This record gives sequence, structure tokens and C-alpha cells, in this order.
Amino acid sequence: MDNITMSRREIDRFEVIKRLVRKELNGTKAAELLKLSMRQIRRLKKRVEKHGAKGLIHKNRGQSGNRKMPDQERVKITKIIRDNFSDFGPTLATEKLFELHKINRDTKTIRAIMIKEGLWRPKIKKTTDAHRTWRIRRSSVGEMEQFDGSYHPWFEKRGPESCLLLAIDDASGDITKALFDEHEGVFPVFGFWKDYLLEHGKPRTIYLDKFSTYSMNSKTAKENPDLKTQFERAAEELHVEVICANSPQAKGRVERVFETLQDRLVKEMRLQNINTVLEANEFLRKVFIPKFNAKFGVEPVSKTDLHTTLSEKEKKDLPAIFSRQETRTVQNDFTVTFKKKWFQLTEHQPVTVQKRDAVIIEERLDKTLRIRLRGKYLNYEVLPERPRKKSHMEKLWVLPASVPKISQNEVHTPSLDHPWR
Repeated sequence: MDNITMSRREIDRFEVIKRLVRKELNGTKAAELLKLSMRQIRRLKKRVEKHGAKGLIHKNRGQSGNRKMPDQERVKITKIIRDNFSDFGPTLATEKLFELHKINRDTKTIRAIMIKEGLWRPKIKKTTDAHRTWRIRRSSVGEMEQFDGSYHPWFEKRGPESCLLLAIDDASGDITKALFDEHEGVFPVFGFWKDYLLEHGKPRTIYLDKFSTYSMNSKTAKENPDLKTQFERAAEELHVEVICANSPQAKGRVERVFETLQDRLVKEMRLQNINTVLEANEFLRKVFIPKFNAKFGVEPVSKTDLHTTLSEKEKKDLPAIFSRQETRTVQNDFTVTFKKKWFQLTEHQPVTVQKRDAVIIEERLDKTLRIRLRGKYLNYEVLPERPRKKSHMEKLWVLPASVPKISQNEVHTPSLDHPWR
């Protein structure tokens, strides 16, 4: 006897139709129970009387669909993905099949093939007990920029280790600027934002994490609000608000973009055989970012762009603003020391210089140094390296070889009535 697989709906229909056949119900009641027309009830009754329970099963069940992919094409797609896109996700694999191999198939179809062939496994969603509230996007472009850096093997084993600095607009989700650099230190971040301001203007707010480049996290700094990082000082001079998130989830939009880039961007650069930071930055600017924004960007609520164009004075001051600044004291001989180097302030200066004045040393992005006092830049000369002092471990004098050394046992101890006592 053949086994018949039926759905719950079909089983329910069969039970009602059986009662109709046995005349336990009339047609009107059966139609009411199954919510079908009388014509449909009569048709189902005839099929059950003739074929039994099989009469309620759709005749196409178990048959291949008219839109089934040919086996030859399925084998071809599987081979291409296994040879070229074995670590790709279904969405990116679908895009690359169309771009590079002119195979136009739905993402769900490619996903099903990859799962069946063991080329991809669906991610298990993590459950968390923490309750978080979704934050509404800002309404206008330039109102808030989310910024962060990500250390990742972006070039896999083909190129150097690097950090991707990234800014996305909170209102549109667009990548406004991305740049590969060696690390997320002061100078790479300053270079990033200097180029950003010249290209887009000043955003109203920058939203970032509490990395040491951006925030003073020590207990002393929290008790003294006047202590600022170089980045906070530069943002204050530009009148740009800085907000530090208390958790990665708070700036989740830029974190999710990084998650996407660590998958997509790595594979895109592999396909393009990009191995250097210079090539990667060029690829980001000309190809990847426009393509990414077109696919993932959203329409902001407001059409207004709140970026503020830099004035001529601000453009002129950018090298000074985006410099590492430290305070030093003018010595009695009118010298200043910085990073183990000595600088002699010359006699002629644009402002009166006195001993013990506190000057600001600007270490700029172009590796030059400027010394500033009361808004004026001082003239100086670099002094040669000063003679090194002897180590405190070195002896000040050495006994001649002819003088015998006195052992501890031979040391004379004065008597109790000695004048030294």
C-alpha cells in the first residue's frame, strides 16, 4: 500500500468529504465548514469517491516545476561558484555571476544551490538579553557623521596590514569618505578629516567611539574637563561637536557597514588584484564607494545639506588646526626643547619673547615644526645635538693601579672618644 503525504488542510477536507459521502452531512453544511462553493464541494466529492484520499492531492505534487533550472545550468553555476566565489555570500555571488559570467538568477535560487552544495551555511542569529532601542536617523545630510577605524586583513596575504578609516552620513547611510592608512593614530585621522572638510565642508556633529585618539578615558581626565585629546581640541577650534558613544552598538550603523565591507570589499579587491594601499584608495574613491552608495544608501528625510563650507581663513588655518600641539617653556638662554631636539629662538621676533614664556609647538602633517606664541609664529634655528651627560653609574674618578684597594675587613673604626664621635 502506497503512503500518501497530506497537509493538515487536505486531511481536514478529507474528513469532511468522507462524512458527506456517508451522508452524515449535506452539501450546504460541508461548503460552510470548508468555506468553499457548492460546485467545488461536488467536484471534491466525485474525486474522493473515485480515487479516495489521493483525489484531494494536487496532481502536480512531486512533479518538476515548469520553471525548474536545467541540471546543466545548475552544474555550471556550482562549478563557477566553487572555483571563483567559494567564500562569497549568496547576494555577492549572485551579483558577480551576472557581472562576470552574464548569469542572471535570483538571489534565493543561488542561495538554495549554495546551501545544497555545502558552499554556504546560514548564520545563526545570536540571542541577547539586552534590550536596545532603535535610534531614528538624523533628517539631513551633514547633520551627523559616524566615524571609526577598522583593523582587518583587507589585502589578505597580498599586501600590508592596514586600517580602514571610514565616515558615513547618518541621514543617508552613504559612505562620505573612506581611506586606508597604517593605523588609527592622530596624524592619519587628522589627514582624513582635513581632506574631508576640503571636499564636503564641516559636518554639524561627529559620532565616534572612546578610542584614545578621540577621548581622554583616564580618571584624571574625567575629573578635569579642560583636558582634551588632540582631536577634541581640533574639533573645538572648528566648532564641530564631538559625541563619544558608550558602546559599539550605539554607533551600530558604521559598525554594520564595516561588517559588510569586511566581506564585500575584501573580495572585490581580490578580484581586481589590488595589493597596495595606493591602489586600494584609488579603487575606493572611483569605483567602490559610488557603487556601494547606489546599492545601500537611503533617501534622507530632508533635502537640505547641513555641511558648512570652509571660509578662506579656515582653509588657511587647517594645517595649524590639524597638527599635534604641545606646550613648552622658553629657557633662560631662549631655547626650547621638543622630542630630544633643541631650538634656538632668534633675536628678531614678530612678538616680544621673555624667559619662562609658554609657547605652543605645532607638529604638522607635512612633518614641519612651527613655534607659536600669542598667535604669532616665532623664528628659530635647530641646534646641534647637545653633549650627553655621564651616566650616574659611571665613576667620577678611578684610583691608580698602584694604590691598593681596602677591603671591608681592613676599614679602621674610630674609638668611642674620637673627635668625630
